[in-house]
Amino acid sequence: MKTILLHIADEASLPTRLETALAIARPMGAHLRCLQVTPIESYVAMDSLGGVFVMSDLLKAVEEQESALKAQVEEELSNEDVTYDFRHTTGAVPGAVASYAALADLVVSGREAKETQRGAFAAGLADIVEQSRTPVLVCGDGVFDPFAPAMVAWNGSFEAAAALKGALPLLQKSASVHVVSAADEADRAGTFPPTLVLEYLSRYGIKAELRTPVIERHRIANALLGEAEAIGAGLIVMGAYGHSRIGEYLLGGVTRTMLAACKLPLLMAR
Repeated sequence: MKTILLHIADEASLPTRLETALAIARPMGAHLRCLQVTPIESYVAMDSLGGVFVMSDLLKAVEEQESALKAQVEEELSNEDVTYDFRHTTGAVPGAVASYAALADLVVSGREAKETQRGAFAAGLADIVEQSRTPVLVCGDGVFDPFAPAMVAWNGSFEAAAALKGALPLLQKSASVHVVSAADEADRAGTFPPTLVLEYLSRYGIKAELRTPVIERHRIANALLGEAEAIGAGLIVMGAYGHSRIGEYLLGGVTRTMLAACKLPLLMAR
């Protein structure tokens, strides 16, 4: 990983995502590209007739707030031993992040603090994950340790394979790697068996352990969280996917539950 896109936003999770990006950039020798996105709705309003107009007073306030945030981040990064640059754009946050991520190896974003409505914020994160074609690392409640054990949730899907391949540089740094068969019994037939994942990882010098817990269809997220706790994982790698057969919209219930409830860093890809 040589280019890491760090999503800058005035949120409680910003210090954690900043430290997480630095924790990855240092051992990788990577460059940080900081991206600050101003949502267009921050200073645009609609009148009763459907007209759209910009509120100039609010525009000035937003600009001042974001300039202060940029100065704060740049001051912190100026004391670090990594290279960085700072970009700013206005528009829809998920689309902007996905666009800038096209020439990055990893996106680092974050979640709100526990006292906020995680469900609402998980929906916003899901949009970023769904639109990005670059793996997205969603920070946990603490600073990411790239040398902690890692868990790969494997269900035989293309999305899981994309996450696995995107996480390879991080898995090579991990103290241990555990592949957890995350599909229920009904889904395991006809997919790539998890033993092939161990074979694939071995070619990159990664010796992984296979875990095959019995998982019920509607308790996959809970089972993954339990396995991660048992392993002592510092990272969960998984595909972001939906189940059209149960009517999920874009990203499935497992993905949204993990985004909302998981306290550990999540690396997701589609």
